[in-house]
Amino acid sequence: MSSPDTLVRMHQVSKQYPNGTVALKGMTLDIRRGEFVSFLGPSGCGKSTALRMLAGLASVTAGRIEWPDGGQSTAADADSHPISFVFQEPTLMPWSTVFDNVYLPLRLKGATRRAVRDEVMATLDAVGLASFADVYPRELSGGMKMRVSIARAIITRPRLLLMDEPFAALDEMTRNRLNDDVLRLWAQHGLTVVFVTHSIYESVYLSNRIVVMAARPGRVIADLPVDAPYPREASFRTSPEYGQLVREVTANLHGAIHDAVAH
Repeated sequence: MSSPDTLVRMHQVSKQYPNGTVALKGMTLDIRRGEFVSFLGPSGCGKSTALRMLAGLASVTAGRIEWPDGGQSTAADADSHPISFVFQEPTLMPWSTVFDNVYLPLRLKGATRRAVRDEVMATLDAVGLASFADVYPRELSGGMKMRVSIARAIITRPRLLLMDEPFAALDEMTRNRLNDDVLRLWAQHGLTVVFVTHSIYESVYLSNRIVVMAARPGRVIADLPVDAPYPREASFRTSPEYGQLVREVTANLHGAIHDAVAH
């Protein structure tokens, strides 16, 4: 039974591809409003598949995905259950300015540039790019492109923000800064975030809950709370509490990898 604050629930969700590969099997998980949940696990454990099913970008082979306050999620529910997705690559339109890339979701809903100009500029300001509104993606660094992608994702004020290893290709300093940016935006806008990562350190820094997954077939083997308070700053990364949490999560991830090999 879902708790009253459950935003979305995966109930015995499985995904099998036509070639017979079982990407996910029997995944049951509640995502509560306001949580920052990380999916952590080895390659091939179904993290991205689970994310894509939550977004309605991939079909469910068995089980169901439910929104307790609005029935079952389908593509037709996009307006009643606004979901935003940040991919591994920024996926920006190279022929459009930074402003127009962020404006795109609102334009698709029929909003005029004039009506939402202030909103777009405020969102760009929130990610530190207000002065780059008229710049094209080719003129931006990798980290700045990802900030544009994040701004485009939050402009619709989604109930659920899904992020699929968005910082994996970035250098460590840029990645750390973007981690801080995402936590600030999560807190400011009251977002619910599901974040896929291969990094134990990133998952511990960002999350208040880490779902550890094992492969072959993909499934949840641990659901770990991260009780460290927010806001989290650079000093948290060097604290004894952080080190202990990293060791705990590492032990569970090693268990997931061993479990995958045994299968």
